[in-house]
Amino acid sequence: MFSYNTGIHLSIDETALSNGELYTIVTNKAAKGKKGALVAMIKGTRAENVIDVLRKIPKRLRDKVKEVTLEMAANMNLIVKRCFIKAARVIDRFHVQKLAYDAVQEIRIKYRWEALDQENEAVKTAKESGINFEPEFLENGDTVKQLLARSRYLLFKHTDKWTASQLRRANLLFEHYPLIKKAYTISLDLGAIFRTCKSKEVAFKKLALWHNKVEDCGIDSFKTVSRSIQIHYLGILNFFNNKSTNASAESFNAKIKAFRSTSRGVRDISFFLFRLAKLYA
Repeated sequence: MFSYNTGIHLSIDETALSNGELYTIVTNKAAKGKKGALVAMIKGTRAENVIDVLRKIPKRLRDKVKEVTLEMAANMNLIVKRCFIKAARVIDRFHVQKLAYDAVQEIRIKYRWEALDQENEAVKTAKESGINFEPEFLENGDTVKQLLARSRYLLFKHTDKWTASQLRRANLLFEHYPLIKKAYTISLDLGAIFRTCKSKEVAFKKLALWHNKVEDCGIDSFKTVSRSIQIHYLGILNFFNNKSTNASAESFNAKIKAFRSTSRGVRDISFFLFRLAKLYA
């Protein structure tokens, strides 16, 4: 722990050093991932243990913290609530959007398994009839099974970022599976709220309209996303104060992983933490 690196804007996240061992990391956004970024790196993610450590930071420094960005995990929320009492808790918009993307992918995967079953059944029937199985190819050269498999990445991207081949594949996908198109459109609508809204009041109204749309769509996975947003709506709306995200924490995690990779893994954790402290604290 390095109390002197505590700033007014912090991020909190978790990362794995080796063998899935998780550490909770608190970083100072002002340092931009360079020297002075590391505030604390604590083994484990159990809220009580992390709180005990962070409370060793002098209260006058903790009370100066105005904002902490975090993910939707309950333990992270409790840690910030107990340790940085005067700070606004800002739930990272990208974690919220990822829930919507995952809901879209769940539908795609469901259809993919169905396509696999249908193809396996068709192969079996052809074999029993003593004929060769010939799969049906779509306009772009994909089979239905391949169309669903190869559409994974385009569903994570906005339509503006599709290549010509991805646009063609998306049109075929949406033609064959209208439910995927509906789910993808709903996920884009959620992202548009974060991109275009300038205030919490406007965002609150648009989120309410988005919830109504989710209720009408009849997609169970999106109803789960909607309930999660409703539970965490205060932290999500705090994003519109300063448009702060947890990107700095994710970037810091990426640096740790790159450093770990250049070291060919972590054999001596104590020495690895010592080197991280020298670089970033």
